[in-house]
Amino acid sequence: MGVTRLKRKDRKNKTTSRLEVQFLKLGRNIETGSRSAESAKSQLSKNNAVLAAIEAAAKK
Repeated sequence: MGVTRLKRKDRKNKTTSRLEVQFLKLGRNIETGSRSAESAKSQLSKNNAVLAAIEAAAKK
């Protein structure tokens, strides 16, 4: 049988799910002091710092 092309909706779902998996992998499996430690320049660590500051301000 020949290769069938995905419809536009299925192509979008495939791309979206791949990006979601990539995002989840970036946010997990980070151990302190290991080689997989997240760099301070990454967007996730910047976001976490901002969220922590907002939480601290809300608790006051």
